[in-house]
Amino acid sequence: MKECWLCGRNGSFDPLDKHHIFGHTNRNKSEKYGLTVFLCHDRCHLNGEYAVHRNAQTMQMLHEYGQRKAMEEQGWTIEEFRNEFGKSYL
Repeated sequence: MKECWLCGRNGSFDPLDKHHIFGHTNRNKSEKYGLTVFLCHDRCHLNGEYAVHRNAQTMQMLHEYGQRKAMEEQGWTIEEFRNEFGKSYL
C-alpha cells in the first residue's frame, strides 16, 4: 500500500505523487536505483509548509534518506555514492 513518505497519509484526500529523491541530471539514476518516494501532491510535495519543493530542511532530510538507502542497498561507501551522484548529502 502506498503512503506519503513525509506524513504517512494514503492519498485518499490529496493524491500521491511519485517523487525522485535526486532530480535534474540524477533523475534517471533515482529511477534506476529505486530512489523514489510517494508524497501528498499538495501538502507534502509542492505547497505545504514542509513540502519538499518549498522547505530546504525537508529536502535535506530526504536526500540523506536517499543516500543511506542507496549506500545500504548497493553496498557503497560515501565516496562511491559521491562518484555516482556527484556529491554526498551526509
